[in-house]
Amino acid sequence: MHPVSPKLTQARYLVVLPWLVIPALALAVVAVLWWTWAWIGVAVLAALTLWLLWLIPAQVRLLGWEEAEDELLITKGRLWRTLTVVPYGRIQFVDVSSGPIARRLGMKTIELHTASTSSDSSIPGLPAETADALRERLADKARERMSGL
Repeated sequence: MHPVSPKLTQARYLVVLPWLVIPALALAVVAVLWWTWAWIGVAVLAALTLWLLWLIPAQVRLLGWEEAEDELLITKGRLWRTLTVVPYGRIQFVDVSSGPIARRLGMKTIELHTASTSSDSSIPGLPAETADALRERLADKARERMSGL
């Protein structure tokens, strides 16, 4: 399996951790100045932050993709592992997107659209040039396989 960019860890930290650290700091100020029971909230947020500091890199390490002869394989998950198999002939179109943080770090996300509404077919954290090249290859393979249906 090809791994995704390790910069995805940094991007996920930048998205998630401010929502935990800033409230924890605010609760610490409240605990010092007015209400000592707020330390319970600080402890809960600190525990959640530590857990995410461990979980996010572990999840990113387990994200991967592989182009097989007839399908694309996508693996993800630390606690609940998932292997998604997307046949090239079932791909309707391929999206490439990049938010501001991912763009700043030189990454893009590929999302595959099939007739199934329940498939989780996305690969986040690909280097930009890899994502563009993969999109082209997947679109070509999808066109070739769909012509036979």
